[in-house]
Amino acid sequence: MGDYLKKWAMLVGACLLLFVFDRYAFWALNGFWQNLILLAGINMVAALGLNLTNGYCGQFSLGHAGFMAIGGYATAFFTMMFAWPDWMLTFPHPEFPIVFPISLILGGVLAAAAGLLVGIPSLRLKGDYLAIATLGFGEIVRVFLVNFEYMGAARGQTNIPQYSNFFWVYSIVLISTVVILNLIRSSPGRAIISVREDELAAEVMGVWTVYYKVAAFLLGAFFAGVAGGLLGHLLTILTPEKFNFVLSIEIVVIVVVGGMGSTSGVLLAAVLLTALPELLRFTSGAASIPGLSLLGEPSMRMILYSLTMIFLMIFRPKGLCGNKEMWELWGRKGS
Repeated sequence: MGDYLKKWAMLVGACLLLFVFDRYAFWALNGFWQNLILLAGINMVAALGLNLTNGYCGQFSLGHAGFMAIGGYATAFFTMMFAWPDWMLTFPHPEFPIVFPISLILGGVLAAAAGLLVGIPSLRLKGDYLAIATLGFGEIVRVFLVNFEYMGAARGQTNIPQYSNFFWVYSIVLISTVVILNLIRSSPGRAIISVREDELAAEVMGVWTVYYKVAAFLLGAFFAGVAGGLLGHLLTILTPEKFNFVLSIEIVVIVVVGGMGSTSGVLLAAVLLTALPELLRFTSGAASIPGLSLLGEPSMRMILYSLTMIFLMIFRPKGLCGNKEMWELWGRKGS
């Protein structure tokens, strides 16, 4: 019991430190770095959810953008259109209203509910068939939003309050990381991993594989919905085209590069792959250097990004951390 309370105290203390940094230090950064750091955090949350499905459970999903869209639009609806009491919109502070975390949870729950509707029939499929089914779901959600006039249709949802700040984003990153690491170390987590290792053997040993596949899918969809809500309240605008097939691929790339089944690896990859395309924009400054004018071409940025991905896959084919955590790799080197 003492260790349990100690862990909760450490989590609360870490969140308080994030709040202090947000209030007294984060504002000193310019807008470019602020947005980059916040986008990296949102990608962490989305990738952690997908890693639970693709990495730990071994089910290849390509519909993550659909769950992010549901969570994003639902969170925007609850913060903007739901009839909350006036005091909830300003308590405990107008920049940190209690409405926002409640709306994020509700958006995540609705995304998880959609995951249940998709997961029960589609998770009986395997491999490429599952990927195609989840890809189709993501496109269905996007097309539905394009034609859903109540939420702005193709114009999207605008004037969303900018509630996503360093405190909310990284508190959710921290809580999501703790939840997933504790889940994976528990008996249900071991059952989820057994499905990835050998589904038939897991069934023979008495593991209800369909249940654990759906559970992992639901939790992954929940985190995706929360990430979508954070994204909407950072950009202050949501359009259906933001949640297209490319977004799903970007999250999959983060999971693969970090290491499928490595929470810390996915967090590291989310930072690297969020920052890399933006930092490569500085190659445009090479246009003024004789002999390096080619680097100034806009397309050169994505070529360099692609080459970086190729080198990573050549030298680290299982990702930055494989299916291990960073501290496990460090411990192995030190022994």
